[in-house]
Amino acid sequence: EGEDVIFSEVLFVENEKDLIIGTPLIKGAEVKAKVLKQDRNEKVIIFKYKPKKRYKLKKGHRQPFTEVEIIDIKS
Repeated sequence: EGEDVIFSEVLFVENEKDLIIGTPLIKGAEVKAKVLKQDRNEKVIIFKYKPKKRYKLKKGHRQPFTEVEIIDIKS
C-alpha cells in the first residue's frame, strides 16, 4: 500500500481530441498509479441442493482486489 506502480501494457488511450487504440497494445504508453489498498470483496454464498435427495452444498468465496489511483498517463 502506498507504493507507485507502472502499467506498461496499455490497450487504449483517450484524451480531449482523439482516441488511440492499440493493436493489441500501444507502444510507448504507460500509466502511472498509486496503490491505495488491497482487500477482499464481500462474501458471495454459493448454495446448491437437490430436492428429495438430502444433498446440500454451501460454499463461500471472497474475491481479492487492489484499488489504485491513476496519477499520470503517457501515450
